[in-house]
Amino acid sequence: MKISRGLRNNNPGNIRLGSFRYKGEKARSSDAAFRQFDAIEWGYRAMFVLLHTYARKHRCRTLREMINRYAPPIENHTESYIRRVAYATHLAPDEAISTTDGAVMTAVVAAMSEVENGITANMEDIWRGWELFMKDFCQK
Repeated sequence: MKISRGLRNNNPGNIRLGSFRYKGEKARSSDAAFRQFDAIEWGYRAMFVLLHTYARKHRCRTLREMINRYAPPIENHTESYIRRVAYATHLAPDEAISTTDGAVMTAVVAAMSEVENGITANMEDIWRGWELFMKDFCQK
């Protein structure tokens, strides 16, 4: 069975290389286009961070707004992506969601990971990524 590029890179969201470096990201990626992480939970954490940034910095409040930014129509079948995530999470595409709601966001990231990699995500890995995200972004 061939493992997807995202899973080989421990980057289940297929987050592209950029100037910002995430915690747990390898200093040098051997992939010319996508980030690589030390472990899968760091890749999931990066997805939570990115979606949280979309909400805070760009005022993306819904699946439609987040996924349009995450997987833009110029390079993706964005409407199909939105429909698949909405169906899997039982959320309406234009329903406001909170990026600090663990139950909602782990479901969203699991669905996005499945779209990106073609297989069901391991929820234990996603929850470990959520815990890493919470340590940095949602301290009380």
